[in-house]
Amino acid sequence: MAASPSRRGSGSARPVSSATKAEPSSRKTRYKRVRSPKRLLSSSTEASLTARQLEILDTLDESVLRGDFAELTMAEIAKRMTCSLRTLYDIAPSKEALVLAVVDRQLHRVGREAMEALELDVLPLERLRAYLRATNLALQPKAVAITTDFAKLSGARELAEAHTRYIVEITRALLDEAVEAGDIEALDTGALALVLGRLGREFSRPDVEIIAKRSARETADGIAEIILRGLKPN
Repeated sequence: MAASPSRRGSGSARPVSSATKAEPSSRKTRYKRVRSPKRLLSSSTEASLTARQLEILDTLDESVLRGDFAELTMAEIAKRMTCSLRTLYDIAPSKEALVLAVVDRQLHRVGREAMEALELDVLPLERLRAYLRATNLALQPKAVAITTDFAKLSGARELAEAHTRYIVEITRALLDEAVEAGDIEALDTGALALVLGRLGREFSRPDVEIIAKRSARETADGIAEIILRGLKPN
């Protein structure tokens, strides 16, 4: 779903100082300390699924994003997927668990692609900009449609919060690195990370969608850019 951030050669990237080039190993170690949210479908569980079950999960990904799941029962989902109920229950024990697993897979996929921004050979602030844009790719217009119905599911808020916390923690690590590199002035990186890391989630709320003139993704990107430009030393 999300396009991987562009690598070297980006027109917006500034030259990298020798000090920045000398720190990749410490940077890698730092990010390894930030744990990604636990997957609802573990790697071993997903590996045990049949090709047909994985195909169903991918197809449901699109269906859930359109908000088509709200009124459907497991039997109706099975009929729509032209599979047996047993096939679905072998993936998840309930409709709610199935929907949560589908959304979780999507968020993890976006997260993996966003992490590629951390490998860009540019200054810390540019990596932060690329990372935030990549995480906001999850805020496609069709994704906003699921918010109201998805929020009603038991465990939905916890799932969304876990992924948001992860974005906040990565954002703070990037801000800390930018301060250390002299890319930005010293500041409360924890507080700013809380703002930047939650922009996507805040602007995807249905009530905000009515107020904002642009899509959730465009709005989050725009606000983040205003903040990031203001961080550069005079």
